[in-house]
Amino acid sequence: MPANGTRPPRQRDERHAALCPVECARCGAAVLAAKFSPQHTTVQWSAAAVRTCEEFGTSDRPSAQVEGCASLRDSVESAVAAGRLEVSPPSYA
Repeated sequence: MPANGTRPPRQRDERHAALCPVECARCGAAVLAAKFSPQHTTVQWSAAAVRTCEEFGTSDRPSAQVEGCASLRDSVESAVAAGRLEVSPPSYA
């Protein structure tokens, strides 16, 4: 913090993800996903998708502690390869 005790103004974070529906080819769990780079994927899980997911359902840990679903990851990559999900950096308004 500066010596005068004021904080510098925060920059607004105006990134907007282009979320697209993706369905898992293994179990049919439907999520929203965005790809910002080949390595960075954002997935929004609904409660229904968590209940449907076979990998979350076979874990003895709460879903928040499960690293992810390999089947859904493969389905996201297939959606990218088929052109149904674009890889694009976040847009700034």
